[in-house]
Order: sequence, then C-alpha cells, then structure tokens
Amino acid sequence: MPRPCTLLVLEDEPLIMMDLQFSGEDQDCTMLCAASCGEALQLIDKADTIDAAILDVSLGAGKTCLPVARKLENLSIPYILHSGDLDRHDETIRTLDAKLVAKPFPAEKVIAAAIACAVNDDC
Repeated sequence: MPRPCTLLVLEDEPLIMMDLQFSGEDQDCTMLCAASCGEALQLIDKADTIDAAILDVSLGAGKTCLPVARKLENLSIPYILHSGDLDRHDETIRTLDAKLVAKPFPAEKVIAAAIACAVNDDC
C-alpha cells in the first residue's frame, strides 16, 4: 500500500481551503495549507516532502499562484490548477503546464486528482 500523500493547498477562500483540507485528511493525506504565495513558499521551504499541490490561480488583488507554480516546477513537484476564472488571467498563467480542475468541483474529486498527480504522474 502506498504511503499517504503530502499535499500543498494554496487557496485564498477560507471555506474552499477548509473543504479541501478536510477532504484530504479524510483520504489520509497530510495537508499543508496556505492562503498566500508567501505562506506557500515558506511551507515548501520547510516541508520534508510535498508529493503534489493544488493551486488556486487567482489570489485576489491581482495576485496569482505563478511564483509558487515556478518554485514547484524547479523542485519537480507536480501540481494542479484549481480555478474558476482562468480565462481572466494573463498569458503567463496560460503557459503553466498543469492540469486544470475548474471550480466549482467537489473537494474529494480535487483531492483525488492531486493524489493521481502525485502517485501516477497524471497531471
């Protein structure tokens, strides 16, 4: 049986983050949750391992997940994009080579997609 996954979640909406966190814990994942790029980058630097990440594209005030996505890419950590408004972002975000899981989507299915990304390299 594979070991439980450690998943990073970058999400600025508290209810969505909580839903993802609880769904991940229900699937025996260790959840590292951040509401901003700064928090996510700190978690990445401190974590022993991160198997995959779920990144909200739009983080409010014109900020995006791009710095975190680039850091994850540099560390060869797979991630999925979880967004309801990808069409409103600049072309830089569109260059990210990641699976998009559009909002709204059930949290357990988002977690399942992240686990598949980590375990089967299905991103």
